[in-house]
Amino acid sequence: MKKILVTGGLGYIGSHTVVELQNSGYQVLIIDNLSNSSLDVLQGITNISKTAPSFERLDLRLKADVSDLFKRNQDIEGIIHFAASKAVGESVENPLLYYENNLNTLIYLLQECNAYGIKNFIFSSSCTVYGEPDTLPITENAPVKEATSPYGNTKQISEEILKDTCAVSSLKSIALRYFNPIGAHQTAEIGELPVGVPQNLVPFITQTAAGLRKELSVFGSDYPTEDGSCIRDYIHVVDLAKAHVIAMERLLKDQNETQFEVFNLGTGRGSSVLEVVNSFEKTTGQKLNYKIVDRRPGDVIAVYADTKKANEVLGWKTEKTMEDALESAWKWERKIRNI
Repeated sequence: MKKILVTGGLGYIGSHTVVELQNSGYQVLIIDNLSNSSLDVLQGITNISKTAPSFERLDLRLKADVSDLFKRNQDIEGIIHFAASKAVGESVENPLLYYENNLNTLIYLLQECNAYGIKNFIFSSSCTVYGEPDTLPITENAPVKEATSPYGNTKQISEEILKDTCAVSSLKSIALRYFNPIGAHQTAEIGELPVGVPQNLVPFITQTAAGLRKELSVFGSDYPTEDGSCIRDYIHVVDLAKAHVIAMERLLKDQNETQFEVFNLGTGRGSSVLEVVNSFEKTTGQKLNYKIVDRRPGDVIAVYADTKKANEVLGWKTEKTMEDALESAWKWERKIRNI
């Protein structure tokens, strides 16, 4: 049974990926500093997969602790690296925190990969690297634009660090550029747990429906789109998690074509903010209190993926619908609020 290290494995995407790894027969070691997650998630993972993953609370910024972890776990065969700070606004206010947390931690992990001959590395990247796209849908060949935030810049720099490391070592790495993950596991055992006010649309929708938020703000109604609201590519988190397992298997089986590969992970379809709002109301029967407000600085008009490369090369495609995602997100919200 191959052992995979999952950093940030109690987070939103990390926890769903751990479930899919265990369901596929992998042994999983999670490390997480619990800065943006909860220990309760461990029980949720165990309930779904009927297997308790190994877990260590560890801060990846502490180089000595990272070295000690690898010294004690010399049978790790692959790493899936989620652990990172990810709030765009916070990164603008505190850039040094983001550069330390997102870059130093990657460097420490890669140094241990070199030391112990770990060759397989999946990196959690983002479609933010494309900025305002020149054409839609966005392919992996689209230019990487100058980042609009320190958060986005850390994703770009991380990809460059990986590419440079792959060029001079035996490391094989795949960067998975996510579009907009939404939804929860269908069991409602795990889901998105935003700290404070949600930065993402769907948890804000579910919290508004649950009465935690007075109203949902839709930022802008004058974009050049069909209904005037922004368009994004919303992908079910379980579909996204399964892509990580497939990507890891690709590396473990030496099926990669180059040492460093990049794949977009989305549905290939754009949905406007108002479409998502209307779909939630229709799917759940919950009427949402929302209002149109001014545009938000930095929001691009439309972003959605060209998924051809992931479909054909990885052999992966999304299976779940927008309705599946919204229904599962609402089921999760009701569970954690005891509604």
